[in-house]
Amino acid sequence: MLMCIPIPCCTGSHSLLVFGTLIIGDTPFPEFSVVLMLDDTQLCYYDSNLKNLTYRQVNSESECISQEVANHIFSDVYSRMKDRALYSKHQFNLTHGLHTQQTAHGCELLDKNIPGAFRSLDSFNGLDTAQWEFNMAQNTLQTEGLWSTMLSHMERKTSELLYTNVYGPLCIKALRNCLHMWKKYVMRKVKPRVRLLQKTLPDSTGVKVTCLATGFYPRHINLTLLRDGQPVPDHHITGGELLPNGDDTYQMRKSLHVSTEELQQHHYTCTAEHLSLGNKLDLELGNSQNSHVSCMHLLPTVSHKTE
Repeated sequence: MLMCIPIPCCTGSHSLLVFGTLIIGDTPFPEFSVVLMLDDTQLCYYDSNLKNLTYRQVNSESECISQEVANHIFSDVYSRMKDRALYSKHQFNLTHGLHTQQTAHGCELLDKNIPGAFRSLDSFNGLDTAQWEFNMAQNTLQTEGLWSTMLSHMERKTSELLYTNVYGPLCIKALRNCLHMWKKYVMRKVKPRVRLLQKTLPDSTGVKVTCLATGFYPRHINLTLLRDGQPVPDHHITGGELLPNGDDTYQMRKSLHVSTEELQQHHYTCTAEHLSLGNKLDLELGNSQNSHVSCMHLLPTVSHKTE
């Protein structure tokens, strides 16, 4: 089960997310573990064995949440997850075996430092059991999911008060503090390395044309394959998924299968637009059919990235 709360896509918005996992059963792993994310960057880790917040960078400037606060918050999350897991086991009439309870909580800051929504997701053994979204501007709570519908009027009002006066303000305060301390890292701009490749397919007269961008940050990039200056329709393209590299940057590739005749008759280019690039980057595919990897040509352009 992949627990997912959308990461803000706008350059001026940021999020602080907690991903927790509770394991019921005999395993070599900690019963309870938590990862704290600022945007798409993992800040720290906590589990029920260590009972200590471990930051990825060991220095005082990186500790945007104190150990005391972390112990208090994660102990509460731990207790709540155990209660929900036991409740789910009872509801599903489960007595033996390995079971997992997962949770994701997070808040966001929108443009101009305005608090956005506070979201919470729960799942048990891969089944979504609750989804909560609290609007901090209007102090309204929306709930969905198997167990959310069972809330009484009193429980709902209690939850709204907790989100209004405790969870929401605490999360936003932590987000602002972490963003201040990690600003240079999460707001850095790393230029993509872009290549346009061609590879003859085995046992075939066809060729695969691939546009690859790698090593860029932040994660949002516009990568387009063009044929004679026009974007190739999406249903002809394979790939396009955003994938992480091991150095906290990202990569994306888009490929197109063409015949040898199509390669000779048409002109293929790749364009990349990214926050780190002042201008749009254009690459032109060479028409050498004897090489597995084509030459690249950087074309000057005056087109600026659309904000």
